[in-house]
Amino acid sequence: MADVTPARIDRAALERIIQRAAELQTAARDIGESLSQDEVLALGKEVGIPDRYLQQALLEERTRVVVPVPSGPWARVTGPAEVATQRVVLGSPELVERALVQWMEQNEIFCIQRQQPGRVTWEPMGGMAAAMRRSAAAFGTGKRSFMLSRADTVSATLLPLEPGRTHVTLQATARRARAEYVGGGAAVVGAGVAGAALMVILGALLPVALLPLPMTLGLGYVTARRYGPALQRIQLGLERALDHLEHSEVRPNPPFPTRATGLLGLLADEVRKSLR
Repeated sequence: MADVTPARIDRAALERIIQRAAELQTAARDIGESLSQDEVLALGKEVGIPDRYLQQALLEERTRVVVPVPSGPWARVTGPAEVATQRVVLGSPELVERALVQWMEQNEIFCIQRQQPGRVTWEPMGGMAAAMRRSAAAFGTGKRSFMLSRADTVSATLLPLEPGRTHVTLQATARRARAEYVGGGAAVVGAGVAGAALMVILGALLPVALLPLPMTLGLGYVTARRYGPALQRIQLGLERALDHLEHSEVRPNPPFPTRATGLLGLLADEVRKSLR
């Protein structure tokens, strides 16, 4: 039999291969409906997975947040109004929170709405500050693109686990963007129905009057489905923030320097960021 395995395996294929190999191994062993933590650790050791990775995966599973499944016809077409992601990262909650606040400040157009111990919420930045950030990105001075710009709010919950580890949950709502796409799709469908009704009133034959309806229904569906990529970008933005926390070394930093306020302060901030 010829070898059809590609020379390079991408990440998606790697995940499928690992998942399938785990299924085959599980089927080959007599494993009950549930396992204890010690049994999971022993099974991981048997297949060569270090304990620290298994411990982190167990902590993430124990504190996993489930986003409610959308209900209703439009919700099933477009998707949920909020997304969430979570991960266990190294560092105390205070240090992780500090790094996350700094990341949001430097890489997204959001400002702190409320900050409490273990809980931070952000809202979109407005006014001259947001205009300056968008202008810098438009002219290519920013190193990273803004990925949470369509979100209404972003929140972070930080829970201390074992010493030196913090469970971080990021959630973002996009109700305004979802309403825009749903409203656009409904408007297209409504216009098609109104046009068909008008043609019937003017005396057109019923089959002729109903002929444009399938096209308007399709256009309305396509318009509403455009919300999906916007939501996926928000989800990716949350994952990117967690990637930063996971792969960067979180350590104590000196207090943030005092900033100049006003237009000159905003200009100085953008110049400083573009030079980094």
